[in-house]
Order: sequence, then C-alpha cells, then structure tokens
Amino acid sequence: MAKFFNEMHADGSDTATSTDAVREHYREFDAWLKRQPADTIARKRAEADLMFRRVGITFAVYGDDAGTERLIPFDIIPRIIHAEEWTQLRAGLVQRVQALNMFIHDIYHDQNIIKAKIIPAEQIYKNAQYRPEMQGISVASDIYAHIAGVDIVRAGAGEFYVLEDNLRVPSGVSYMLEDRKMMMRLFPELFARNKIAPVDHYPDMLLDNLRSVAPMGVTDPTIVVMTPGMYNSAYFEHAFLAQQMGVELVEGQDLFVNDNAVYMRTTRGPKRVDVIYRRIDDDFMDPLAFRPDSSLGVPGLLSVYRSGRVTLANAIGTGVADDKSIYPFVPDMIKFYLSEEPILNNVPTYQCRKKEDLAYTLANLPDLVVKEVHGAGGYGMLVGPASTKAQIEDFRQRLLAKPDGYIAQPTLALSACPTYVESGIAPRHIDLRPFVLSGKTVSMVPGGLTRVALQEGSLVVNSSQGGGTKDTWILES
Repeated sequence: MAKFFNEMHADGSDTATSTDAVREHYREFDAWLKRQPADTIARKRAEADLMFRRVGITFAVYGDDAGTERLIPFDIIPRIIHAEEWTQLRAGLVQRVQALNMFIHDIYHDQNIIKAKIIPAEQIYKNAQYRPEMQGISVASDIYAHIAGVDIVRAGAGEFYVLEDNLRVPSGVSYMLEDRKMMMRLFPELFARNKIAPVDHYPDMLLDNLRSVAPMGVTDPTIVVMTPGMYNSAYFEHAFLAQQMGVELVEGQDLFVNDNAVYMRTTRGPKRVDVIYRRIDDDFMDPLAFRPDSSLGVPGLLSVYRSGRVTLANAIGTGVADDKSIYPFVPDMIKFYLSEEPILNNVPTYQCRKKEDLAYTLANLPDLVVKEVHGAGGYGMLVGPASTKAQIEDFRQRLLAKPDGYIAQPTLALSACPTYVESGIAPRHIDLRPFVLSGKTVSMVPGGLTRVALQEGSLVVNSSQGGGTKDTWILES
C-alpha cells in the first residue's frame, strides 16, 4: 500500500498512543477526543444526521435508483490546518486566481498568450467552453471568475498541489458553512478551547464581492441568485446562499429583457436586476444565443450582458480556463501575466493529445489516473490501481479513439485524516476546496470544504461518488 501523509498522526497510524505521534496542531483535539465516551460520540453523530435531514441539506443524484435526494455524510473529526500553512495556501490561491482571470480576459481580447506561443491556439479555439460571442466584450472590473473553487490535495511528504480549478459554477460552500454550524452546535467546548478562524461571514463577503462588480454607474445594485430549479443537484445551496445574502432566488422564467435591461417579475411590478449570480451553465443561459431548446435561461440576456448593463457571476466563457486540457498551462500563465514563480504546484500531467504523452499513458495505464478534459464530479475517469483489467482496456480504446479528450496524472497518495466509519476510526483520503472571491479585491474565508472519500482505499471524494465532508479548521496563532 502506498505511504500517505496522515494529517493528524505523524507516525501515519489511524490512532496514536504516544502524544509525540500526534501533530502539534491536533494535540488539543486529540486529548479531547480520547476523553469522549463511545456512546456520546455515537449519539452526536446520529444527532448531526437528524439535523441535516431536517434542514434539508441534501443533494440530488441523477439516475439514482434510491431516489433523487441523498444526505451528504458528515464526519465529526475536523481537518485542521495550522496558520503558517494556511498563509502559504492563501497566497498561492490568490496568485493562481488572479492569473486565471487575466488569462480569460486576454483570450477574449488581445490574446497575447497565444501570440507568445505559450498556449497553442487550437487549445483555445477548439475548446468546448470557449465562447466566441465574448470576443472583445468588456466585463465589469475585468473579472470573469468571481467565485472560484480550487481543489487542493496534499501528497508525498505533505506538499500541497492544485488538482483542478473550478471556475464555472463551483459548488460546496453551503456544506462548508453548515458543517461549521453543526460542529459549533454539537461541541461548543471545542470552540472555547481552540482559536478557530471563523467562516460564517462568507455570505457577507460574497454579497460585498457581487456589489463591487455591478455595472458602471450602479451604486445600489439589485442582486439575484439564478437557479435551474429545485431538481438541480445543488439546489439546496442556491436557496441557502440567496437566503443568507438576503437576495431573491430566481429561475429563468422570473426574469425578462426589456429595453436592453434585465428585469425581475415581482408582486409590485418589474424590478431592474444588475448582478446575476448564476448557477446555470453557459449553454442554457440564453436560448437566443446558445441552446434554443433551453427553458432555463432568459431570451436576450446575452445582448444585455454584452452591452455592460448586467453583470453575470461567473462570466460567460469562463469555463475555458477550468478545462483539464488548459490546467497544465496555469503555471505558465502565472509566469506570463504576473512575472512570478507559482506558489502552488500542479500535479504532473500528461497531455494525451501529444504523441509522446499518449504513448507513456498507454504503457502505464494501471498506474495512472486518466480524466476526460471536460469531465466533472468524479465521472469519466480511470483510477488505474483501483480498476479491473477490463476497465483499463476499455479506457485504452477510448484513448486511442480520442486522445485529445484526455489527460493523465500519476496516482497521488492523497493525505488522509482519521474519520469515523462503521469499523471505528480509520484514515480516509481527503482534499480541500477553498472558495476564492474576486472583485475589487481577492478575498476568501480561512479554510474551505474538506471532502473525504469514505470507502476504504478510495481516492474519489465527490459526494456523487460516495464521498462525505468534514469541518475545516484554520488554527489562529
């Protein structure tokens, strides 16, 4: 079995009998945990499940025979990061998101990075997320990815790596907030003993961020959250964030375009809308511009957007920067736009569109993770060490048929955190999704959403693939 970094125990075990084996920033929690009777923990875990179900903290699983709604498993052992590590992570995240925003602006304007031959032109123009309709269009403050969810993993001896950038409609922040509320409710004594950085101000930060990118001349913007509807897998989050920010939750049918402006239908008549935090993919935003069969969008919305009379967060066309075929170029973007060395490293990546990379991938499939460049949610990927010979051969045929549709990466020994499972406390692999807000400034709350792969040995943390979540603590010094 591959050796992995254990977040809590320096000796790599799932439990530590020696205090010295517990990492310093976990010692206070470890001492508390050892004092807790097993029946108390079991009762608290059951209480958490009940409260999450009552509040409706669920997600939809498309095509799931068990029903459309599922509770996301919540684990009461937090993932703890000390302040010095967070300082480094935060700096790297700010740097990365700044460069990504500059990249998106560049490809829709001067295209200097293409002219400099740093990224091949076909990687942009043939990308399914590239929107030629956005070419030459100015957006408020030149910000395209107002909300970014950057997936971070720890591997090897404890180094952090960026696994992927989520810039279209990143989700999960509601679970970060609800996990914290749940821990504070179940175990208030832990928050009295530990200096844990707060996260509950995220909705206020998000609202301020959205206000800061209102169209020019608008001083008191009307903001809405736009959802595809209650059957969307992240509908709970859409409703939650609208409620927390004190703004309206709308669907496409609640909005209309008139006189080159967007309006919301209300009981008091039409109300002008200035900023739309949209949780709908580009293709469905405007049936006059993209998919004509879309009933989720607003006819004429793109025309208003192009004229600068409404802000969309995130911007149309942002997805070109979070496609996995673009991911290998992000370190080059940082050097090109910021003249800086990347603070956070990428995972080494083989671009299967390249003949030599494809040959290496085909020869080493049992040891690699292979991903669709447009894939998401843990679907459309091969985890070589956990796959059967038949699955590996199936992917070999896919790669041969469409090599430019895939990238490959080494199978990282993701860090693990002790987690309550049926057999007791055992290490389970985790990642971290911090949420980075870009407006007049770049800001984020300390931490993010820690996702945990609950199946033993699994490296797939996505909730749709059986993953759960943990509270993330940044310990203030």
